[in-house]
Amino acid sequence: MASHPKDRRERRRRRLETVHGRRAAEARVAVLGLGRFGSSLALELMRRGWDVLGIDADPHVVQKLSDDLTHAAAADCTDPEALVQLGVAEFADVVVGIGTDLESSILVTSNLSGAGVPNIWSRASSRQHGEILRRIGAHHVVLPEHEMGERVAHLVTGRMLDFIEFDSDYALAKTIAPEEVDGVPLGESRVRSRYGVTVVGIKRPGADFTYATAETVVHAGDVVIVTGRTQAVESFAELA
Repeated sequence: MASHPKDRRERRRRRLETVHGRRAAEARVAVLGLGRFGSSLALELMRRGWDVLGIDADPHVVQKLSDDLTHAAAADCTDPEALVQLGVAEFADVVVGIGTDLESSILVTSNLSGAGVPNIWSRASSRQHGEILRRIGAHHVVLPEHEMGERVAHLVTGRMLDFIEFDSDYALAKTIAPEEVDGVPLGESRVRSRYGVTVVGIKRPGADFTYATAETVVHAGDVVIVTGRTQAVESFAELA
């Protein structure tokens, strides 16, 4: 027989308390806006053992997710009184998942900032939108569509297997080791001084990823994880 959702949430909470101890009380987040981005985020946080309060103006969306989240409520996120009644300001982390309605996104972020929420994570639909959100109090701005577009562009136009840009000019990439480093320990190949990147991981055919050290010998065709300035990472990947 399948367990009741409340039982699953209770077991998750107890497991979290066992693993994280005193930090368990802090492992909770409010997600405002349960569209595709917000609901996906909320469900993943639940899977990781966090308590999640999900809020959306659409009662049908809330009903659909009510059994999967710790708490779910139908309310107008732009109404500061509604957020007060739901205790949103008591959360250390609040995610504003509203991205397409700029006015609502800005208003909700401003209200949360005024309420003194320590960590506001706001989704933006453009860099200009994100800059506005930062100016009115968002501590973290997420641009999922823009960031995914940049990532896919690097994969399509380059020889990378995966690409993540951490800042405006620093990246991590998974790529194929070029012939220039074939058969030479990393400490002797001078990859960092010659190409401006650091090899941090390596995977040989049929094996798992492992940490790379100065003694690691790389062979052409190995999958490597490299990090460094974005342009240096791109240039190194093009050697493959």
